[in-house]
Amino acid sequence: MESKLNNLTNKILQGRGSKKADIVLRGGKVFDLATGNFLEGDVAICGDTIVGTCETYEAKKIIDVSGLFLVPGFIDTHLHIESSMVTPFEFERCVLPLGITTVICDPHEIANVVGIKGVEYFQKASEQTLMDIFVQLSSCVPSTTMETSGANITASQLKKLMGHKSGIGLSEMMNYPGVINCDQDVINKLEIFQQGHVDGHAPRLSGKDLNAYISAGISTEHEATSKHEAMEKLQKGMRILIREGSVSKDLKALHSVLNDQTSPYICLCTDDRNPLDISEHGHIDYMIRTLISLGVKPLNAYRSASLSAAEAFGLTDRGVIAPGKKADIVAIQNLNECKAKLVLCGGKVVDEKTFSSKQNIPSVGRKSVKSQLLDETKFIVNDQSESTNVIGIIEGKIITDHLNESIPIIDGDKKPDTSRDLIRVTVIERHGKNNNIANGFVHGFGLQKGAIASTVAHDHHNIVAIGVDYKDMSLACNRIKEIEGGFVIASGGEVISELPLPIAGLMSLNNFEDVRDDLIVLRKSARDLGVKIEEPFLQLAFLALPVIPSLKITDCGLVDVEKFKII
Repeated sequence: MESKLNNLTNKILQGRGSKKADIVLRGGKVFDLATGNFLEGDVAICGDTIVGTCETYEAKKIIDVSGLFLVPGFIDTHLHIESSMVTPFEFERCVLPLGITTVICDPHEIANVVGIKGVEYFQKASEQTLMDIFVQLSSCVPSTTMETSGANITASQLKKLMGHKSGIGLSEMMNYPGVINCDQDVINKLEIFQQGHVDGHAPRLSGKDLNAYISAGISTEHEATSKHEAMEKLQKGMRILIREGSVSKDLKALHSVLNDQTSPYICLCTDDRNPLDISEHGHIDYMIRTLISLGVKPLNAYRSASLSAAEAFGLTDRGVIAPGKKADIVAIQNLNECKAKLVLCGGKVVDEKTFSSKQNIPSVGRKSVKSQLLDETKFIVNDQSESTNVIGIIEGKIITDHLNESIPIIDGDKKPDTSRDLIRVTVIERHGKNNNIANGFVHGFGLQKGAIASTVAHDHHNIVAIGVDYKDMSLACNRIKEIEGGFVIASGGEVISELPLPIAGLMSLNNFEDVRDDLIVLRKSARDLGVKIEEPFLQLAFLALPVIPSLKITDCGLVDVEKFKII
């Protein structure tokens, strides 16, 4: 109690100028996201807290930020760190220097493989990172009953995980049919979090069904892909999280929604973004400069990236540069370009020393790939009808088209047809529960030969593979097991590139630079096989997510998401 009182006293004395501040940022202009004004004067910091603005202060340490604009640290309001394919510590090292000082993560990717151990892994990691990682508790493990996952997290298990300092509430409630139809398991989870924050996930939900969904206490949502959808959700009281991930790219479709009136109610998120994408383009910083380039006012872009985000999730201690707020500050030379020159997180300057003393925690989910060894016969489609349901890729979206194509039956098999861009897609249960295998067709990859396999398959994370040659498909899938999960590309009877992800088949033990470099090789290998889409690996991952319209595939078969049933 005494130390807390002393800390409070120090803040008051330093804010009043009776005592030297710990740090002063001098010479910059504060971009005030409440008024839109540019404020001159020192920014005084005591420990991890801003204690003074718009005045002159003495300090133990003065940092010259002349000619720079000061903005609050950026907040990613919804993401899966697992999609960065690196540990939380490497993720922090990747994005914190870009100005992302707070992230709100849902660990349901790893939770679908190893259960509550995966959630606890992220909770423990959050205790050691400088960047604030808020760990929402995963609502849908698994997302539906139409898939086989490695674990099942119940309402009672969620209740036991509550109370950790990283917690805010319940993560994206993907099972929207379960909500609106009052599924008891879903209701039990929602009831636990009625006094906290509940995040949403309701693609294309509208009308009375949307009313019902929101009535369950769900207040934020990141699945809007059109202006019409976003406006309906805004008008019904939801906070919209505009998403720009490595696959789901909604900035261009939604930027016109972000204006003077709506900016207090719109936030930014990445959902799923890999190190290669971050290296080439950026993270939340990329979203800000892209929005501005599309005509969004800087005030509205920066407000959505911090103040609006903080308020949407009840983080009242951050979001603006003002006394009493957390000293998460990004110094930028040009607001339109949004390139961090200096980052402070909790009053500490972010540099290489920031990451040099980090402790690590034991990894979880090793040797999690327990699938059977496969031969080429497992990829035969034994169907009596030439009329065929086909998953249609929409590049830049995780939603898919539900196509129907006539595919001839030859020697008891519907074979891939590269001339029509109709290739095999297969999901193989890998958790060692039932050895399920489901085969189908996908259009839109452009693959001309070989095969690609992955254990990143949202959200059950079984093995998902696409291919033209069954022998290459079996080779790639079997190699996946040998490397404990990851990405494998095979062609001509050989493995030509791979990226091991031994932590639950989702994350690497290596640093993010190594993962980035491996992804460069993988992307080139995929293009050499004819793949024409920019991000084939995450696009592949979302083929298996049965809560995103219209047609998907799990180990249980093809899923008509509109009807919410296996066909």
